[in-house]
Amino acid sequence: MRITSDPSTDPADYPYVHQVRVRFAETDAMGIVHHSRYLPIMEEARVRYLDHVGHPYESIRVDGDMAVLEVSLRYRLPLRFDERVDIHLKLADVTRTTFQMQYLISVAGEVRATGVTAHGCLTPDGKPTRLPQWLRDLADG
Repeated sequence: MRITSDPSTDPADYPYVHQVRVRFAETDAMGIVHHSRYLPIMEEARVRYLDHVGHPYESIRVDGDMAVLEVSLRYRLPLRFDERVDIHLKLADVTRTTFQMQYLISVAGEVRATGVTAHGCLTPDGKPTRLPQWLRDLADG
């Protein structure tokens, strides 16, 4: 699979936003957020998004899981300790078996990063399966 989504840098293009505050432990020796810490921030926003649309992650796991298949991340400006970070999120490029999530990471309206995660659904025994109907409906909505 190849990521096909091109995330927008306009917050108005995203129906959901989650805010986090940068912890000191996430910064490196240069005083900026280490590149590896962006993925957990994106994951936190994705889990909160699922709560927001009425499908908490724990309820999804009853029927299987949503594996991350691929990640794309473009760093534009660094995040720093104690900043309040907005993670804008939207569902994109939904097929019968995969979907992509787009992310816009910003501070006070300034774009700091954009990203995309590609996902596939798995049965409880780890086999690929079609997306649940609610997720396909969400894409159509």
